[in-house]
Amino acid sequence: MPLFRRHPRGGLRLAALALTAFTLQTDDFVIVGVLPAIARGLAVTEAAAGQLVTAFSVICAVVAPVAAVATASWPRRRLLAGGMLLFCAANLAVPLAASYPALMALRVLAALAAAVVLPTVFAVTAALAPPGRQGRDLATVMAGLTGAVVAGVPAGTWIGAAFGWQATFVANGLLGVAALAFLLTALPDVAPPPAAAMAERLRPLARPALVFVLLAAIVAVLGNLLFQTYLGPFLTDVAGVKPAGLGWLLLLAGASGIAGARLSGTLVDRIGPGRTFALAVTLFTAAMAALALSWTLRPAHVAMVVLPLIVWSAAAWAVPPPVQARALAFAGAQAGPQALALVSSAVYLGASLGAGLGGWLLGALGSGTLPVAAGTCAIAALALFTLAGRSTPATAPASKQTQHTTI
Repeated sequence: MPLFRRHPRGGLRLAALALTAFTLQTDDFVIVGVLPAIARGLAVTEAAAGQLVTAFSVICAVVAPVAAVATASWPRRRLLAGGMLLFCAANLAVPLAASYPALMALRVLAALAAAVVLPTVFAVTAALAPPGRQGRDLATVMAGLTGAVVAGVPAGTWIGAAFGWQATFVANGLLGVAALAFLLTALPDVAPPPAAAMAERLRPLARPALVFVLLAAIVAVLGNLLFQTYLGPFLTDVAGVKPAGLGWLLLLAGASGIAGARLSGTLVDRIGPGRTFALAVTLFTAAMAALALSWTLRPAHVAMVVLPLIVWSAAAWAVPPPVQARALAFAGAQAGPQALALVSSAVYLGASLGAGLGGWLLGALGSGTLPVAAGTCAIAALALFTLAGRSTPATAPASKQTQHTTI
């Protein structure tokens, strides 16, 4: 007997899950747009205000896998609802935070909620996907993360500029309320998985194949973020791009990222995660090579970097669907949610390391080293992903067998 009830409105379900992902990702990144205002409003330095972002990311990275294990037997719909309620409360209470410690406490609560909800969103998406559509469904929800960068963060920044930085968090809290209502309306009931001993749930997570997948995710994200974080300085050095021009280029890259993630999901279903990952890395590396070449030809016309930026963003956002699909396949039914939580942690860890390494490279060796380092990381990630496939035990579940896993 299936552990979930078929729901006729699969499109609405995916839209609700994508909106939830959009809301959580916007909440993580939007502080960057109102950072100076927060610093002025709470009489702290911008560096101190920036720790609100660091704390959010670190908590998500550390708590996600622990929460996935602790809540393994909870009904998914109830878990999502409870997490989103905490998230909404933490954001709507921001106007009451009159001090930096109070705001930090609310950000910690929001991060705890995100650490529980976001991996669960992807686990539910994978488990309820029809046969042959797991990759596409994961990519559809992944588009919510890309959309946060394209639309959520700029919108939150504009709201903060127009109505004060507290309004940015209130708006995100209200968006969370809408996402919660959508989830409760569109998401079917999902029963908890069969009871299993803790060791049984954790054993698949120690498989060498899954470890290699997680390492590949860390290295791939590290390489992407060391370039993406300092894209502004790089484009200024190469083509003299001004802030206004950078905004348009980021918008174009974001739209390309959404398309890349969606195409990646389709390819995962049709040609498998291994070939999809290899294709994404090949395109990413080619884009980095073109951008490195443009740096040697500086000052270059901005038209020279447009196509590589489009390819870069599409390829970068094409990486998560095959990583998620292969992690689910290697972990098996019992440990699927825990594996996705580890993937989420790997992404946060890679992002943190990438930002730090990129900053060092920029200061020590100049912006021209960024695409070279990013391309090198991508090649290393492909090697790790290939090792994951070769280290798969004969009894490891195939990806198609995980399309209707219990969650």
